[in-house]
Amino acid sequence: MNIRIICVGKFKEKYWEAASAEYMKRLGAYCNVSVIEVKEEKLPAHASRADEENVIVKEGKSILEKIGAGDFVIALDIGGRELSSEAFAAKIADISFTASTVDFIIGGSLGLSAEVKSRAGLRMSFGPITLPHQLARVVLLEQIYRAFKINAGETYHK
Repeated sequence: MNIRIICVGKFKEKYWEAASAEYMKRLGAYCNVSVIEVKEEKLPAHASRADEENVIVKEGKSILEKIGAGDFVIALDIGGRELSSEAFAAKIADISFTASTVDFIIGGSLGLSAEVKSRAGLRMSFGPITLPHQLARVVLLEQIYRAFKINAGETYHK
């Protein structure tokens, strides 16, 4: 299975890079995992709602260009479905029967465009909290790793 994390923006601190690299290394035993970073659009100093919407649309187009026609898309969205680790693992197992590539989408600070949300086969949430996208990427990688461990019947601390 191919797992792709498509996200807006780059890591700014080395500790996020280190945590991400560790989980990507661990995931290498179970799947091909890669990260695709798209450009984070700049907002004007005193941005209007129209300026914000323009940024969301531009970032959304950049994300959609990276998604393959047959890919299964899971968008991280605060309004999405909350899944336990076990339910998430089961979802990954189910998807593996129908798609060879799963694209996880992490938006920028303003969120995801309606077009990206509608392309998603699943909108998923880590709960009613807002996470910085850098932290969300690390949490996502850890949860993907946990899902593969669960599906392989291997122990992993709870």
